[in-house]
Amino acid sequence: MSENTLSTKESSSFSSKFNKQMNYYGKDFKSCVLLGAVGISAFLTFASLILLLGYIFIMGLGNLNPSLFAWEYNSTNVSLTPALINTVLMIILALVLAAPLGIFSAIYLVEYAGRGNKIVSIVRITADTLAGIPSIVYGLFGLLFFVTTLKWGFSLLAGAFTLAIMILPIIMRTTEEALKSVPDAYREGSYGLGAGKLRTVFSVVLPSAVPGIMAGIILSIGRIVGETAALIYTAGTVANISSSFFASGRTLAVHMYVLSGEGLYMNQAYGTAVILVGCVVVINWLSSRVAKKLVKGKTNG
Repeated sequence: MSENTLSTKESSSFSSKFNKQMNYYGKDFKSCVLLGAVGISAFLTFASLILLLGYIFIMGLGNLNPSLFAWEYNSTNVSLTPALINTVLMIILALVLAAPLGIFSAIYLVEYAGRGNKIVSIVRITADTLAGIPSIVYGLFGLLFFVTTLKWGFSLLAGAFTLAIMILPIIMRTTEEALKSVPDAYREGSYGLGAGKLRTVFSVVLPSAVPGIMAGIILSIGRIVGETAALIYTAGTVANISSSFFASGRTLAVHMYVLSGEGLYMNQAYGTAVILVGCVVVINWLSSRVAKKLVKGKTNG
């Protein structure tokens, strides 16, 4: 059978299913209204995304040139390379601090804490509250505690600790929901084969929840990459590659904010925005690939 025949059959099948759904929804006015609202919402979301990305790429692609990727920043090239390297360092350091705490906390809340435990409800309310606090409040806390009280100064370490506190609720809550979504039959089957609690959690439950956990980590990376307010008060705005974790350095988002705030390098700011969006897309793609490989490897094993 030719590919054209298959595509024709698939399209006719889709058309018939669509017509059946429309006939079904057409019998109920409320269903039609809800279907229309869902369709409009989906269209507006997609259109907003396309408009935003299109504007960034149209304004920024023409401003990408070799001087923008020079190794050192100066007044003539305003290079983004130091900010890009600092961004990668900030992501790694913040995730190293926050990911283990968030994942292990979620494991305790779901697998070990008893149902109806008051401590669990308090922790969840606290996590939800922390997730809704504006980032500038985290920045002021980091400035007062890490920068001033601990005397770390404006540094990558102070910024990473501040960001770790910011993303901890996201990782913990998404991991918790991912663990809850694992069927109890997996746990019961593992117990039936003689595995203990710890082995069941780390060999059966946790690998099954990897996609959900990775989703939380991806969201956290997105917040780290796009954060400015908290990092201005903690990591500083020095436009050089940080020589150590106790040295100041700006990330890509802070770099773009400073350039646009000065008003002298708007073209370079748009070019930085393109690189920033590209970094987020690449990070999301790599994370999804890693999650699929982990799940596939566990399935094959």
